[in-house]
Amino acid sequence: MIYGEFADVYDQLMNDYDYDAWSEYYLHLIDPAKSDDRPLRVAECACGTGNLTVRFAKHDCSITGIDASAAMLRVAEQKARQFGVRAALVCADMRQFRLAKPADAVLATCDGVNYLTDEKDVRAFFINARRALRQGGLLCFDLSTRYKLEEMIGNRFLGEERDGIAYLWGNHLDRLRHIITMDITCFVREQDGRYRRFREIHRQRAHSTKEIAEWLHACGFSEIEVFGEMRTNPPEPEDSRIHVRAVAV
Repeated sequence: MIYGEFADVYDQLMNDYDYDAWSEYYLHLIDPAKSDDRPLRVAECACGTGNLTVRFAKHDCSITGIDASAAMLRVAEQKARQFGVRAALVCADMRQFRLAKPADAVLATCDGVNYLTDEKDVRAFFINARRALRQGGLLCFDLSTRYKLEEMIGNRFLGEERDGIAYLWGNHLDRLRHIITMDITCFVREQDGRYRRFREIHRQRAHSTKEIAEWLHACGFSEIEVFGEMRTNPPEPEDSRIHVRAVAV
């Protein structure tokens, strides 16, 4: 299972991300979804440990965080208490979740859509997101690009030690299918000085913008926009991440 034991160390390994800037960027992307004075209803798929979820909540969003990993959601629940915010947290597959009320915006951040490694699964998420949105609502998500997954980290071996955690990370790239398999072994120092070892296998696909646009159109979305990394202008060839916004019709 991915993001099992890894949930306990995820935030330590991702502590160089500027989540404040990331949340502000997404709040800007979904701002057109406002239709009245009530808080925006937002569903965040693949919310993980809630780093963005709690920040959306602090900005007066009525937020539901959705993730398939109960271990990640346990960390998110603790984080919501620390931030002093309310967030509904639901353990569910992003291809199958249900909401009590239609959302103004559905989000999927930090590679959530990359983890859907074939067309069928991506379309299932898009169809489910459309079902969850009110007409005119917004679907916004990011993607690690083909440049990142195939040229920057494809078939590379990575390793690092920080704050009592060491990891060995080997990648295998299937360039024909645009799928990268990440074999990650972590060593976590316990209180008695010994190290606990665990291993997870992650797979992501580098979807092209052409594929994404076609699938979105087929699943009930229009006005599809693709932005560069944390920008509102089109992506550049060497962007490692892009952002997509589409309107539910």
